[in-house]
Amino acid sequence: MADTKELGQVCKWAKDNAGAANPHGCVPRRSRGKILNTVLEAIGDTPLVRIHTITKNEGIKCQLMAKCEFFNSGGSVKDRIGRQMIEDAERSGRIKPGDILIEPTSGNTGIGLALAAAIKGYRMIITLPEKMSQEKVDVLKALGAEIIRTPTEAAFDSPDSHIGVAKRLNKELPNSHILDQYANPSNPMAHYLTTAEELLEQTDGKIDYVVMSAGTGGTITGVARKLKEKIPNVKVIGVDPVGSILAQPDSLNGEITSYKVEGIGYDFIPRVLDRSLVDEWIKTEDKESFVMARRLIREEGLLAGGSAGATMWAAVKFCKERKLGPDKRVVVLLADSVRNYMTKHLNTEWMKENGYLPFAMEHGKSDWWRAHKISDLRLTLPMCVQPNVTCGETLKILKEHGFDQMPVTFFHIIMTLCCVLSPPCLSQGTVTLVSFVR
Repeated sequence: MADTKELGQVCKWAKDNAGAANPHGCVPRRSRGKILNTVLEAIGDTPLVRIHTITKNEGIKCQLMAKCEFFNSGGSVKDRIGRQMIEDAERSGRIKPGDILIEPTSGNTGIGLALAAAIKGYRMIITLPEKMSQEKVDVLKALGAEIIRTPTEAAFDSPDSHIGVAKRLNKELPNSHILDQYANPSNPMAHYLTTAEELLEQTDGKIDYVVMSAGTGGTITGVARKLKEKIPNVKVIGVDPVGSILAQPDSLNGEITSYKVEGIGYDFIPRVLDRSLVDEWIKTEDKESFVMARRLIREEGLLAGGSAGATMWAAVKFCKERKLGPDKRVVVLLADSVRNYMTKHLNTEWMKENGYLPFAMEHGKSDWWRAHKISDLRLTLPMCVQPNVTCGETLKILKEHGFDQMPVTFFHIIMTLCCVLSPPCLSQGTVTLVSFVR
């Protein structure tokens, strides 16, 4: 694990020394075969999808596209680093079959690591803050990982935090390793070698802005490095939740508080995060993030998680404020899938309990009726007839008002044209025009 004093040290390779030999020993991006040897080969090459309905509803003119990382094998962008960190450690001789892997994580990195560990035969222990969803726990257990929950409120340097507990286990268990997503150069390198390369291919090198959320910072650092090498004028927009302190300048950040969106933001600056690569930061709130996540599902058919909602909300805000025209292209990275949040923002009751609904006004649709009572509709009283009104008079009323039926007061019956004019009633004389409707 990275020591606290090391957190400010960031690897500058590929930013300041473009063309220099790669010191990290990572394997470059691999092409995908027709038949895959294992599901690990299905990680990467995720689709880039145009956003249509949200841009229309928001009045956005620029080209807005989403890099859908939930198409990875384990459902998130973190599958890339899970595979990369394990395979790099194997190549370097750091780990060997039968060893124990320990990782403090908000869930998705754990799933990526557990997926690779299950295939490669490693014992996997995950330390996970309590706020993370039950769905993540269930997936991790299904992959064979052992789970240890830690207090969400514990500071990163507390012995009770998910990082502190992982360090303690590492000291107690022989042949155990913390691959450490917070300080492992394989984290940003996975994105430098794959995610960014895919974006360059998919867009033919035409990207004006790229919007990404930050957790450990590996994704935004790796992608930003490669894109800035290849597209010098590209701008990188970082997304950080209120309650986290990753954004710059520091004046954007308030006090450290808890928030419900999972997987982004931290109460410390991870070693792998190079904030000098980020041109601008946007802070997001829980409500707007979850509302946008639901919009991505309903309006675009993209089954994305809460952090994806935060990132897309920030992108929409940025595009509208800058009034970007149709010649500008904005790429948004959607980090994970809704699978991990079936009982959270996908669940309407959970949204209501947390005060995140109603949400129609959030995306430009009329929600006027929520603030009104039924009496405000100014409905006319229903027309009915008294029992002593004749059938002839009732028939006249029905025809004048274009009704085909009318209730009779004091009786649980409905007088209809069919009833009054039916042949049996008229021919047999059981009903005449002077008969009372009762």
